[in-house]
Amino acid sequence: MHNVIGVLQSGEDLSPILWTFGAAVLHDQQKFYQENFDKCFVQQYSMIHRLETNKLRNVAKFFAQLLATDALPWHVLAYIRLTEEYTTSSSRIFIKILFQELAEHLGVRLLNERLNNPTMQQSFESILPTDKPKNTRFAINFFTSIGLGGITENLRRYLKNMSRLIMQEQKPVSRSSESDGSSSESESDSSDSERDDHHHQRKRRRRT
Repeated sequence: MHNVIGVLQSGEDLSPILWTFGAAVLHDQQKFYQENFDKCFVQQYSMIHRLETNKLRNVAKFFAQLLATDALPWHVLAYIRLTEEYTTSSSRIFIKILFQELAEHLGVRLLNERLNNPTMQQSFESILPTDKPKNTRFAINFFTSIGLGGITENLRRYLKNMSRLIMQEQKPVSRSSESDGSSSESESDSSDSERDDHHHQRKRRRRT
């Protein structure tokens, strides 16, 4: 495994034939290597900022090939947190190449189906975040900028629904504020009239 990563980090432009052959061989030993692939993915992603661009590209392409052939379990995407705060320029390049390669191997439609698998949603929460509107917008803008806006349809729908809910929640608040304001005005008017009545009664007493 370390030898494979060492070759990937050589920075050489590896041909598609080598990618296909290497991944096919490793795929035959899927059960044996899968656990190591998982650990290797986590380790490489945590060190991605140390790699030069060419090396980074090779590593991203390799893991994309493994994901596309199911030699690497898709739950590893849970290790990627796609937000402005939790990504660097290097990690964004890695994610960009990883997903562009996945789209090339699987096609955008199949990639979208994979990402929308109901049984895997917990693993994809960090790469397709819906925890905060800010993070959702960042993910939408990121994937759109790399030509993969098609996989953000659910995020766009979620953001639209969230905006509607926020607007609906704000309306009752504004109405209650208006009613509070009108009630306070009526109370003020009634208190003013009571003062006037009391003032008139004093004047009458003085005259008598």
